[in-house]
Amino acid sequence: MSARSLRVLIADDEPLARARLEDLLRREPAVEIVGTAADGDEAVEEIVRLQPDLVFLDVQMPGKTGVEVVRAVGPARMPATVFVTAYDQFALQAFELAAVDYLLKPYDDERFEQALQRARRMVELSEVGALTDRLLTLLQGGAVPASAAQSSMSDAVAPAPAAEPAPQRAAPIERIAVEMKGQVRVVPVGDIEYITASGPYAEIHTHERGYIIRERMQALEDRLDPTRFLRIHRSVIVRLDLIDALLRGGGGDYAVRLKNGVKLKVSRTRVEELERRMGVAK
Repeated sequence: MSARSLRVLIADDEPLARARLEDLLRREPAVEIVGTAADGDEAVEEIVRLQPDLVFLDVQMPGKTGVEVVRAVGPARMPATVFVTAYDQFALQAFELAAVDYLLKPYDDERFEQALQRARRMVELSEVGALTDRLLTLLQGGAVPASAAQSSMSDAVAPAPAAEPAPQRAAPIERIAVEMKGQVRVVPVGDIEYITASGPYAEIHTHERGYIIRERMQALEDRLDPTRFLRIHRSVIVRLDLIDALLRGGGGDYAVRLKNGVKLKVSRTRVEELERRMGVAK
């Protein structure tokens, strides 16, 4: 991508919203706005005709919604996509359709910059094909493989050669920044009770509420203190000192009950490590 500009299409039925995106994009180096669309039908036509690298796609438009635009263009022809929406409930659907990111209106300049840089990296690393596979699976009514659903463009790195020693583990984090409607809130790790995964999201659960962040479970597991937290399932990390009981169900199923009464499934492959950490005698 260093040899040419990132070719961007804006699809939004609100003139002011299109103008804001155009203004923000014009400030960026190596970005070319190749076109705009004011409704879903026009968005389909322009995506097919112009073949941009990236499209900022409004979720709610006349003619076709953003999701319907994806279906009409077809996953194989769909460029990297950042969904734009004024409604929280559409954000999850956008990510389930394997978008690069989403912008929740009203968004600030910094949030826009984050989304653009994620998209730029994905295009540079030729990761759009991975999104295509997920789009095909989802639009055909299938389930996204866990490894794909938890992957993130921001974490895309080449595997280290087998001969190289594993990197030293970084110091555990003590807080996690969570973005909420244009504001950033810092959640102390000590307030976290457990974390669950939902596609490319992780939901942090505290005593007060839950917070959704775009982060892989593996990345969170690597950053949390292993003496305080344990991954007990592909999609669950739990704070060890809050476990009240290990529950053995029929058919070899396991779960833990936390002190607040929440029950969380335990993978069979992780039971032995959990028992060891809990001091359960064999």
